[in-house]
Amino acid sequence: MPVRVADASAVAALLFGEPRAGEVAEMLEGADLVAPALLPFEVASACLRKMRDHPGERDRLLAAFLLLERMPIRTVAVPSAGILLLAESERLTVYDAAYLWLARELRADLVTLDARLRRAARR
Repeated sequence: MPVRVADASAVAALLFGEPRAGEVAEMLEGADLVAPALLPFEVASACLRKMRDHPGERDRLLAAFLLLERMPIRTVAVPSAGILLLAESERLTVYDAAYLWLARELRADLVTLDARLRRAARR
């Protein structure tokens, strides 16, 4: 089974039923999923933004977020110094660099909806 690194943009698309959720589901299907340990915090941040922007959908969004705990994604610690240097060299945020570092370390495909991060992963 292939290993794939799923970033917060991809996971949030699935959880919150965003327009590209089907595309993400296809990319993740049949893979062992891995992400840096920061994934739940990034998805929580996305959920909070959505709850503030759409207060009437608070309960639905919170219920969707809680499904993250049931997703078969293994989270792992990543080295902060290595992430910082990768972020600098690739001109990424430290958070995005964590996903890229892990994908490179595992020689795994990175599943993301972030265009800048996708370009960095192709290099």
